[in-house]
Amino acid sequence: MKFSPISARALLQIAIFSIAFCSISTRASTEKILKGPSAKPTRAQTTAGTRARHATHFKRKADSSGPLYATRPEVLGAANAIAARLDLEPEWVRNAIGQSRYMPGIARAITPPPVGTAKNWALYRSRFVEPMRIRAGVKFWQDNRETLERAEAQTGVPAAIIVGIIGVETIYGQQTGTYRVMDALTTLAFDFPKEHPRSTERAAFFLSELEAFLALTHRTGTDPLALRGSYAGAMGLPQFMPSSWSKFAVDFDSDGRTDLFHSAADVIGSVANYFKAHGWKPGMPTHFPVRLVAEGADRAELLAPDIRPTFAPAAMAAKGGELDATALQHTGPLALVELQNGDADPLYMAGTENFYAITRYNWSSYYALAVIELGQEVAAAMSK
Repeated sequence: MKFSPISARALLQIAIFSIAFCSISTRASTEKILKGPSAKPTRAQTTAGTRARHATHFKRKADSSGPLYATRPEVLGAANAIAARLDLEPEWVRNAIGQSRYMPGIARAITPPPVGTAKNWALYRSRFVEPMRIRAGVKFWQDNRETLERAEAQTGVPAAIIVGIIGVETIYGQQTGTYRVMDALTTLAFDFPKEHPRSTERAAFFLSELEAFLALTHRTGTDPLALRGSYAGAMGLPQFMPSSWSKFAVDFDSDGRTDLFHSAADVIGSVANYFKAHGWKPGMPTHFPVRLVAEGADRAELLAPDIRPTFAPAAMAAKGGELDATALQHTGPLALVELQNGDADPLYMAGTENFYAITRYNWSSYYALAVIELGQEVAAAMSK
């Protein structure tokens, strides 16, 4: 059926009006998202009684000047497809997405620096391994010593690594993010910057995270517009993305809910569980010192796998990555990791499978070493 321009415009206005006044859950507080995973709700389960539980308007004070996604018919069409994939009520999903806003600042923040921008490990390190974080880390460790010891005993992940992660991510809860998670995820799912070299792939990733977030908030009876996090949609002290929350978050204090916003125990247990699930090997070092003397093809071959452990220690040494005696006795594969230092000489190290596990949290060797060294500095301060 074809509509006249006036009719189509009227229908769109009706849709926007409907979204602005349709009801959805805010009965549950933010903490309700912190319950553990349960069976996925079906559309049939979203009955009148469930709607009563989800009964309040999606009215919110605007967080930015960006337009509502309710003004985008193609996005509302995508919301219907999401509802079908998740087996959720289409109206509920349209309301959640329609009341989200495009955030220009998020689109800018996700864009990588211009090609040719020099990386600088020393500068990067100074942002994270610094007195304020070390002092906060000492207090966090002192306040949660028994929980950190229990997590390390159960998973093999050292307390220093757990403390390093939480410190780098949020300064132990001081900076958990101010963006509405729905705004962040919808912006990056539907308006990921086209100039990004992996725009299509990244937009698909954020669409999957948007779906994971909708499923999680619906399952726990949480208002999706109430939660705040980073510009990428990460949440809580450990900055878990929605899919990671569903897969790896644990109720480590056994209070019947999984709370990464307020429970230090759940945060500690969940970070440790994340690394255990990503192949952390108890007792293995994260890296060894290496002196790179390779040139030409050998140098290129050593650097080609980047942070993925590929070379046996003897093979790395034979190609010009000189290792000390301890590293040569290592039984697992190693990666030659290069950290650029601006105009100064790069820093090289031989990363183990545990170094690689840290990069599964954030795919950056700079990030991984900052986590390691912050944890070491906090541990050293604890012993003084």
